[in-house]
This record gives sequence, structure tokens and C-alpha cells, in this order.
Amino acid sequence: MSTLLLIDDDDNFRSMLGELLTRKGYTVIEAQDGMDGLHKFREHSPDLIITDIVMPEQDGTGLILELKKLQTTTPIIAISGGGGNKGADYLQIAQVFGAKHIFEKPLDTQHFLQTISELLGH
Repeated sequence: MSTLLLIDDDDNFRSMLGELLTRKGYTVIEAQDGMDGLHKFREHSPDLIITDIVMPEQDGTGLILELKKLQTTTPIIAISGGGGNKGADYLQIAQVFGAKHIFEKPLDTQHFLQTISELLGH
């Protein structure tokens, strides 16, 4: 099955989402922020990246820009629930920078899983 890189600074959310994706048959690599995510991307070459936007160290938009510099074609899903009313603005920026899909937290799990499957060509 496909390998997913899941990047989120919220340990509980990342763990919960990682467990769900693992139960659906995906191999999940977890990272706690954009810097850690970039390192694990280089180390594991995942099939898809799921990244939070509002994070310390390096946020999701900075990560997306770094990934694009590497000229990766790996699909990216951006998620956010932070930043108050600006969460949707951050997601729109992430999409402009190269995220294939965006989701606000809390996630619509069914739609989220369907999007992952579509991006991976399943």
C-alpha cells in the first residue's frame, strides 16, 4: 500500500489521524513540524504528503515551497484549524503554493479518505 507523510504539531491529532490512516491500510510516517517533515520526506520518499499549515519551526506553506524547490510531484494535502478566522486564508495560500487539496479541521473523514484515494490513483 502507499506511504503517507503526516505532518502536524498537535500530537493528539496527528496520532489519531495516523491511526485512522494505518487502519485503512496506509503506511504512515509522522513528523511534528515542517523541518521534521522535510527531513522525513527526503528519507522516505512518500507517495503523498498531508501537512498542517500553522506550526512552529517551519509552517506548512514554507514546507510546500521547499518541496516545490525540490521539484517533487508528490501530491500535497494541506489541513488547518488554527489561526482563528485566518485558517481558511492560510489554506488558500497553501493551494496557490501547490497543495492539491485543502481541508479545514475538524476533517470530514469520508471526503478526506476519498481524496487521498483519488490522489493516489486508487
